Amino acid sequence: MKLVTHFEAATRSTAELRALLSMAFAAAASASPCSQARRDALTSIRTIEIELARRPPCL
Repeated sequence: MKLVTHFEAATRSTAELRALLSMAFAAAASASPCSQARRDALTSIRTIEIELARRPPCL
């Protein structure tokens, strides 16, 4: 999985971020432990979660 940057996360919609988050979880789960792919997926998960937390809740 390609690393998701803070800028990229900020320009995506909430629905897109949720889809990316799902893909990042799958990538992290399928990657080998201690691999660069796993580190990228985990970093992307953190970035996406931070961006989702910054947004106001949908009511």
